[in-house]
Amino acid sequence: MPGYHRLAGPGALAALSFTLGLGCGPVEEAPPPPVPEAAAEASQPLAVPGFAELHHHMFAEEAFGGGWFHGDHLGTLASCDGGLPESDHARVRMDLSNMLNLCPNSGNVDLSGVPILSAFFGIGGAVASEFIGKIEGTEGDTGLHLGRATVHTQWPRWDTIAHQQSWEGWLRQAHQGGMSLVMVSLVSNEFLCKALPYQNLKRPCDEMADVEVQLQMARTFDANNDWVEIALSPSHARNIINSGRLAMVLSIEASKLFGTRDWRTELDRYYSLGVRSLQPVHQLDNRFGGAALHNAIFQAAQFLETCHIDYDCGVTTDSFTLGFDVYKDAAGNCRNTKGLTADGKALLQAMMTRGMLIDVAHLSEKGLHDAYALAQANAYYPLVISHGHFREVMNPELADDEKTTPSWAVRYLRQTGGIFGLRTAHDETRAYSRSGVANNCHGSTRSLAQAYEFGRQGLKVPMAFGADLNGFIQQTRPRFGDHGACSAGFQAEADAQSRQQTVGGPARLGTSFDEFGLAHVGLLPDLLRDLGRVGANTTALTGSSESFLRVWERAAGTRSGMADAAADIDTSGVSPYVDKATREAQYPVLCGEHYAPDSKEVGQECRFDEECLSDTCSADGCDAVGLCTCDSDSECATSQYCGWGLNAGKCMNKKPKGASCLYGRECLSGSCSWLSCR
Repeated sequence: MPGYHRLAGPGALAALSFTLGLGCGPVEEAPPPPVPEAAAEASQPLAVPGFAELHHHMFAEEAFGGGWFHGDHLGTLASCDGGLPESDHARVRMDLSNMLNLCPNSGNVDLSGVPILSAFFGIGGAVASEFIGKIEGTEGDTGLHLGRATVHTQWPRWDTIAHQQSWEGWLRQAHQGGMSLVMVSLVSNEFLCKALPYQNLKRPCDEMADVEVQLQMARTFDANNDWVEIALSPSHARNIINSGRLAMVLSIEASKLFGTRDWRTELDRYYSLGVRSLQPVHQLDNRFGGAALHNAIFQAAQFLETCHIDYDCGVTTDSFTLGFDVYKDAAGNCRNTKGLTADGKALLQAMMTRGMLIDVAHLSEKGLHDAYALAQANAYYPLVISHGHFREVMNPELADDEKTTPSWAVRYLRQTGGIFGLRTAHDETRAYSRSGVANNCHGSTRSLAQAYEFGRQGLKVPMAFGADLNGFIQQTRPRFGDHGACSAGFQAEADAQSRQQTVGGPARLGTSFDEFGLAHVGLLPDLLRDLGRVGANTTALTGSSESFLRVWERAAGTRSGMADAAADIDTSGVSPYVDKATREAQYPVLCGEHYAPDSKEVGQECRFDEECLSDTCSADGCDAVGLCTCDSDSECATSQYCGWGLNAGKCMNKKPKGASCLYGRECLSGSCSWLSCR
């Protein structure tokens, strides 16, 4: 068909010198295969169907030197051995203290006030591995994740950070469920690679070497599958989607972007190999610009790059910031002093010349101002934030991060004709009064609805998903079950809110999303369905592939000026935040623990009798965890009875005609005769 073309096939791929065994040194490369010219853009193309996911790490098993993730994007899903110390994935080295010795002033750094850093560089790998993935309400899947080792038990689930979330079968499931475009980000981080056990690494730690391997994998995946194709232009993407296939757009996310090579030559080379989007900056400052501050881990990583301790403003602790040069803004927040460098501005200009998508998701606030000025000078070239949180609606702890997106940055997106990728996060949000969705299950689709509706009604910005699966972060929590449902606050509140979902609905979808949340990419359609079920207007999100392609067409085409004055942004309607301690004090206390009375059904985990609707918990003692048990049939569902003998205290499904029985209450018919249900 016109405009249809695939990337070079396996024969041409074999000619490239970067293979899965690539080392980190310079190599001689065969000339990249030519990319056919894209067909002329249609003046008024018909809208494509489906939703877009703008930030997805499909091939991230090769990130971090290939030493972190369990599970391949291809083949059969397999169980793992549970992360025994330094013998399996999801582990950092047992002793990382020598990393700080690279800086002469490291001995003066007191990391005791930052738990993750004190574990990382102080106690060492055994504790750090257990700590990395732990947040309120979950035990994570790092370290000795023995309960999380077997496929289809608790891996994957919403808080997975060390197990594959983009297996090919799940990607196809997402496509069949309505995802028509995915932007795959080739990713790595040298610092995280260097923290892993040496024997787990496939190659020396080099971010661009990892990117090369992932790029090869993406091209091979394209060549070997007829239902997905790497898109090279907006018209090409339209052809792919309209033929019923998944359009894949390639991007790069690395702090050491292009390494030490000439970036102009590398930009040309990666473009010729199908890359159409870049983030000039990732977690650390680099030769192109400054990074937005957020996680303390990356402040430590920046410290190992610069050996700088900044006392002008405290981010790492209340008194200092590791690594970054910071200042205090008018609101009293610590921000990176570094914007785009001369090379960074030249890189963005070169990307504009090629019609590439400029992803500013990790740029510092000064860098965002610089990028916007360049976009203005180029007839309002579109800017993209592939994954982010809306600052004004997030809880204060997250809103303080420079990485969150303020409304003035959203104005930049709208004025340039860009798009925002909404993080499918596990975080607690503030309630948005215009959402029409009760914010009564923190971290679930009910929280996501507050952020989404704030973006839709208040900020009025085009949105797609920016899930960041395989991105070393947790995803949307479930509304039901015992695996972190509604628990971005504290346990008593989580239990009470989870019970509200059962009583007040809407009902379960009937898929694994109900109790495991956004565990993998195949469940994105379920998340979208549940977002709509709780009351969000998901029409624009459901058709977000079209929104994305219009942004790309604006980048590749001729622009006449500002896309949208964005004068109608309205940040009102966001409720004040009530801190957790105030909320927790409203719940009763037993054994020094707050709890939610009558919040657990028979069979759910409990600590105290008072938590159970049946008033009976099998736990014995203050530190024990048990299950709520039944004493009578009335404490079970209408299709169940309260078991006896070996099943005493359990709600059992009633039996069909002919099944063995002793009592009529065991039978669906209500009648048992001659030891058999009638």
